[in-house]
Amino acid sequence: MTQTEAMSGLRKAAVLLVQMGKEDSAKVLSQLREAEVEELSAEIVRLGAVQPETAGEVLTEFRDMATAHRYVGQGGMDFARELLEASLGRERAGEIVDRLSASLVDLPFSFLQRADPRQVLSFVQDEHPQLIALVLAHLPAHLASQILSGLSAGLQADVAHRIAVMDRTSPDIIRQVEALLERKLSSVLQPADLSAVGGLQPLVDIINRADRVTERLILEGLEGRSPELAEEVRSRMFMFEDIVHLDDRAVQLVVRQVETADLATALKGVAQPVLQKITKNLSERGAENLVEEIELLGPVRIRQVEEAQAKIVHQIRALEESGQIVVRRGDEDEFVS
Repeated sequence: MTQTEAMSGLRKAAVLLVQMGKEDSAKVLSQLREAEVEELSAEIVRLGAVQPETAGEVLTEFRDMATAHRYVGQGGMDFARELLEASLGRERAGEIVDRLSASLVDLPFSFLQRADPRQVLSFVQDEHPQLIALVLAHLPAHLASQILSGLSAGLQADVAHRIAVMDRTSPDIIRQVEALLERKLSSVLQPADLSAVGGLQPLVDIINRADRVTERLILEGLEGRSPELAEEVRSRMFMFEDIVHLDDRAVQLVVRQVETADLATALKGVAQPVLQKITKNLSERGAENLVEEIELLGPVRIRQVEEAQAKIVHQIRALEESGQIVVRRGDEDEFVS
């Protein structure tokens, strides 16, 4: 998750204004309502020091959103998506279009995108699993993943299963659920037309953005409820152990992108074929050094191993998204670039 994903829109606006400088930011403030100027001014005061990486991410997001708005004006949402995918990749383009869509029209539960995930979790964790699934299926994957991670293990699996088998939900049901959250959060949204939500891909997107522990718990829970469904979800995901299915060139590219310490930790205790897949794509000396470093690590907490594996899987997915490698899903013959 990037540093800005958890930031509110108000804080991002404050960071942007600071980066613009006094003269340009004054021009922007002059176009806002008095209450908005007061809110932004107060947020600027609360900012303190802003890390260069954070400022850079905010500026990049602003540029991407402005570009997307221009593309929509030229040829509509589908046109914008095509151009953004060509320049930024499918995943990044999808995130931008999702945010842009939410800003152009009222979508069910879009007000939750501005809420702290921990607050949303506290509101929904005691609700019926079907209600939680309905809410998460409407949220961006990164936000839904944070909320799902905070649920108990049994509830995680139940909610994940319900998201996967969910098809269409009537506006009346959505309206009722929104009304429930409306009373708790004092937010009002207009219900949308019949919405196609849920299904396997939204669940896979959510799991792909979850930490390794949550990923394992969800898949184990699904296995207990529906082995066939769990297998289908796995077939659409890339697990760390699936590195054995990458071609050698892809493995070599991945190894160059990750820290040796992370690689050694990730390989601690893995099956021999996984270790062999990595070492055979290193030089003889490099393979010896890696094995030696793994042995020198001694006992390592499972969570540390899973975190290191998650870093490498994230890098593999990024390389796939950029088209630099291809990844085979499950036992299919197809390759996705």
